[in-house]
This record gives sequence, C-alpha cells and structure tokens, in this order.
Amino acid sequence: MNTVRVRFAPSPTGPLHIGGVRTALYNYLFARKHKGTMILRIEDTDQSRYVSGAEEYIMESLEWCGIHIDEGVREGGPHAPYRQSERKEIYQQYALELIEKGQAYYAFDTPEELENLRKQAESGHKPFVYNFETRLSLNNSLTRSITETENLIKSGQPYVIRFKIPEHSEVVMQDIVRGTVVVKTETLDDKVLFKSDGLPTYHLANIVDDHLMQISHVIRGEEWLPSLPLHVLLYDAFAWQPPVFAHLPLLLKPDGNGKLSKRDGDRLGFPVFPLRWVDPTSNDVSSGYRESGYFPDAFINMLAFLGWNPGTEQELFTLEELIEVFALERVNKSGAKFDPDKTRWFNHQYLQKKSPEELSALFTEELANKGIQAKSDLITEVVALVRERVSFVKELWDESYFFFEAPKTYDDQVVQKRWKPESALQMKEIAAILRHVELFDTVTIDEVIKNWISEKGYNTGGVMNAIRLLLVGTSKGPHLSDIMKVIGREETISRLDSGSKILG
Repeated sequence: MNTVRVRFAPSPTGPLHIGGVRTALYNYLFARKHKGTMILRIEDTDQSRYVSGAEEYIMESLEWCGIHIDEGVREGGPHAPYRQSERKEIYQQYALELIEKGQAYYAFDTPEELENLRKQAESGHKPFVYNFETRLSLNNSLTRSITETENLIKSGQPYVIRFKIPEHSEVVMQDIVRGTVVVKTETLDDKVLFKSDGLPTYHLANIVDDHLMQISHVIRGEEWLPSLPLHVLLYDAFAWQPPVFAHLPLLLKPDGNGKLSKRDGDRLGFPVFPLRWVDPTSNDVSSGYRESGYFPDAFINMLAFLGWNPGTEQELFTLEELIEVFALERVNKSGAKFDPDKTRWFNHQYLQKKSPEELSALFTEELANKGIQAKSDLITEVVALVRERVSFVKELWDESYFFFEAPKTYDDQVVQKRWKPESALQMKEIAAILRHVELFDTVTIDEVIKNWISEKGYNTGGVMNAIRLLLVGTSKGPHLSDIMKVIGREETISRLDSGSKILG
C-alpha cells in the first residue's frame, strides 16, 4: 500500500456527534495501522451555519478520546492552512479551470426565479431539477454568448458556478465497504460548486483539498454516499487520481428505526456528544460522555464496535490493540444500532480493569466535592470492596457512603422487616463482645459473631440483618465483617449503641 494519508473534515456547525467521533476514530485507526498521517481539516465554507466554539469543541473532543492529529489547524503542516475559509483563493481557480474545459458553467438564476420554477414543477407533480434537461432553457452561460456572460459578471450580477453533469453516462465507483456502485448520470443534477458569496461548496472544496493534501483514502459517513458520483466525476474532470473511498454505516436509534439523534439521547437518558455542550445561542446544555463519567478508552472501545467487528469473540481492546486489528474490510454495510446498556457495560469493564489506587485517586475528587476528607489507604480499601457493584466512579459514593459517615436515619421499610423486639438486646450483646476482641480483622470478626450466634441459638439472618441496618442505615453493602474492619472497632460499637437506642 502506498503512503496512507487520511483526513477527518468536520464542519463547525455545532457539537460533534458520536457518529462523527466514530468517523474520526476509524480514520485514525487506519492511519496508525498503516504508519500513515491523520489530518484534521475544518470545513467552514458554509459561514451561515458557523457556530462559535464548535471548532474548539471538535479539537477538545478528539484530544479527550486520544485521537492525535498529525496535521491540522493547531498542528500546522506542509499543506496549511487547514481551515477552508482561509483557503478560498485556492478554489476559484479550479472552478474557472472547469469552465475553461467546458465542464462547468456560470448560472445567473436568482433564488426567486429558481423558487418559481420549483413551484411550477410541483403544480405538475414533478420535481424541478437543474440538469441536462433544463439547463439550456435557464439563465446561464450555456444560453448566453461569451460577451453577454462577461458583461453580466463585470456588472456585478450575482452568479454561481455549476458542474455540467455528462449526459447519458454511467458513473462506476469502487467503495471498500459497499463494493462496486453504478449510477446513471440522468439521476444527477448540476450541483453548485462555487457560490455567489465567493466561497466554494463542500463538493468543490473537499475534492480540491483532498487532492492538494494528497489524501489517499476518504473514510466518511454513509450520508455522503449520494455525493460520491459527483465527486468521482470531478476527479475525472480534473484528470486527477481519486482516493480510495469507504462509506461507513449509519448509527441508528436503539430500536434500529432511523438515525441516532440528540432527541433520542434526551428521551432515553444517554449522551450523544463526547463532551458537554452549551449552545451559545439558547444556552441549552447537552450532556457529554466525559461529564457523565465515562472513561475515554471505554468510550472509544464502544464506538469501534458500532459498525465494525474484529472477527473474533474479543470485545475489550486498548487503542493500540484496535490499531493492530482494524480493517476497513470488516466494516459492516448495514446500520449499527446504538445500545446504551452495552455502553455502560464497556465502562464497567474498564472500571474493573483499573487498580484500586487509580480509582481511589478519582474517587478522592468525588469525596472532596462532598466535603469529605479521608486517608488515601482508607479510600483505596473501600474502593476495592465496592468496585464490582458500579459502572462509574460517581456511583462509588452510593455504594460506600456509610464507610465515611454514620447513618443519621434508618430505612423505614428495612426497619419494619428486619428490626425485631429482641434486636436491641442482641445488638448490645454483640457490641460488648466486639469491644474485647483482641484482633479486629475480618476473619476474627466473622468467627466471633458466628460462635456467639451459635451459643445463643439466635437466628443468623435476623442478627446479621439487624447489624447491617445499624452500620449502614439500610440493607445494602459488602460483607459485614469487611465494613466493621474498615470503619474500626470504636465506630462499629458506636453505631451499634446509638442505633439500638434510636430504634429501641
């Protein structure tokens, strides 16, 4: 394979959807596997849709995901600038080149004229299409003389430049994911390549930039597949070697019916953006995977499987492992259903893979936000006991709060079910026994309680449930002797005594 150069080319029109992150990820995996170059190009030719802060959001999102850019707006590179609005002088010469070749033309039709034509066509139950059937009856340089055309341009008459789609031809295209795709040119319209505001459309700019930046593979979403015939025709018109194309499947709603959108996330309670986004116009806040507590490596692992599979049963991959096994040939054609539960599963797996010390450092921040300070070895010990019960660091608190503070209230339902008339006396007895246990560790505590229950003939479940209620405040938590050992002898006895007095 020749030198691999790929690009991720988002438009700064809002937050980056996870579908866009997946496109960036696949480009990155492919580039790294083949020792190639990853380029970030900002395609901001549509200034009417530009959203302040979106460009920075895109870069921060990729950085959080661990997708490192080799050439781009921040990084620079031999093909700078990498922001299309700073390259607008480049595109006009290529649009004019197509006109000179007779493969494009000036069109002076006003928006009002085109709208009237659409309405007339609709009245006849037909769509209006600017193509080989209509272009010779419209206001363009194909129906005017060279002199008339030049005079209109000199007079400041607004115009666009349209591509002249060849008549009665077939466009044969190769796609790594889709295979061979054939489209008849009769189904295509004469797309605008250069707008009246002096900026190119996506179609011209992306073709020119991909050629000048020596892009070897264009890996992008399925939504661009309808544009592929035009792009292939443009490469032919310029007599340029086209890149290899791969169009990725759509990300679908959890039920599989339609493309995944922000509304689906809002409705079902999961993020569709990598990072938190605040709309600069409405101030609406959209949650992000980072702020929701997902680890970036878990997020990336999950995304990789939305449209691709390794051909094995393995599901957990580091980024380096993904790079090693990734192949565009294993990308699926059909859309990939997004599964929120599977996404949580991935984060749970990655949380379990982290050491107690790593999780302790993260949990310490959560505790600090609650005004709780504790020794690092205590936090590490607590994390090791409850980590299997959670999928996110923020969930550690709900599973471990009783290690850091005594219960102030007791769950009414648990009290009614577990607290018996004899419970108070039993708790006083075990408190007195624990006060004199020489070694206060889990093995000794277990043995002492077991022997005491046996000697007294007490019901084991009844006693243990009552102890748990006083130590925790409800019926949750890890093994009782683990709780006692961690909070210590004095705190254990204190909770048993105070709880017995409150519940009687």
